[in-house]
Amino acid sequence: MFLKNYWYVAAIDNEVSRKPMRRTIMNEPVVLYRTEDGTPVALEDRCAHRHLPLSMGKLKGDILECLYHGLCFDKTGACVKVPGQDTIPPSARVRAYPVVERYRWVWIWMGEPALADPAKITDFHWLSDPGWGAATRYLHAKANWQLIVDNLLDLTHLAFVHTTTIGNAALVNAKVKVDRTPSDVTVTRWTIDAPAPPTFVKAGGFTTNVDRWQIINFRPPSFVRLDVGATPTGTGAPEGRRVGGIGMRNLNAMTPETETTTHYFYGQAHDFDVKNAQTTEMIMNQITTAFLEDQAIFEAQQANMLQMPNAPQIDINADNGVIQARRILDRLFQDEQGGRRTVAAE
Repeated sequence: MFLKNYWYVAAIDNEVSRKPMRRTIMNEPVVLYRTEDGTPVALEDRCAHRHLPLSMGKLKGDILECLYHGLCFDKTGACVKVPGQDTIPPSARVRAYPVVERYRWVWIWMGEPALADPAKITDFHWLSDPGWGAATRYLHAKANWQLIVDNLLDLTHLAFVHTTTIGNAALVNAKVKVDRTPSDVTVTRWTIDAPAPPTFVKAGGFTTNVDRWQIINFRPPSFVRLDVGATPTGTGAPEGRRVGGIGMRNLNAMTPETETTTHYFYGQAHDFDVKNAQTTEMIMNQITTAFLEDQAIFEAQQANMLQMPNAPQIDINADNGVIQARRILDRLFQDEQGGRRTVAAE
């Protein structure tokens, strides 16, 4: 299931250069590159002549030349030169995708180009806001994108999967609230008067118990933004006084590659010691360690699901946020297939 009339992350900004790069998105091969002025471009990755990937070619100025027979294409996807002849067939063109560079990511629109309004790009400003220290990385996951969304919406797994970094046993007993609107789901978790997990001890220097929050927001089609942090117990964090502790944003964008593989872009931003690159690197390394543990989980899930496609599964209380998000996605997919516009697509 792919929702196409949405912006997705195609690449981290520094992945896209003057060297053409191939990336498959929603089963469609795309070539990404930059023009001489630095503008990112995304074209269908095939020559209109004999289907060789254009990503195997080379840039001459702002023109992409096919390696096979030298046909040349501009940033709109139009063929502008056919070696050995003056006439260019009118059908000699490939699809050009709308792209926008924002929040240190390059975004792509895979659906109807006329609907590609940059104002609809989901807010990830923490990645580029100078008031935050931040970093972003990429994982290729051999799993369906929805399994990754599920993983992020149900954080009870931290108590079992991430005990060396961001999890501990106290998280199982968190107070949880789930709120759903037509266009998003928010899961709010509070763990009161409990030991800080290892990553929080390293980042915040906690020596006593903490009050910890995890506020998880899902927005279609595949974005999960987490407001997480902790303060010493009893200092008023549940009432909104986040003083004397640490605050972070964990930022996730899942872009389907195929039905069973995903481009997973993630970032981590922190509102303390923001100018210290070593702090940013330490936190990012801790998160990456945790996410590699997650990757092993959802890739094993996907492998099992492929081997046993009809095996039943049960739901538990912790799945409430997951269930609500899936319901939104199912409705949006049905609406898109029927050509209807929905609240979440606005």
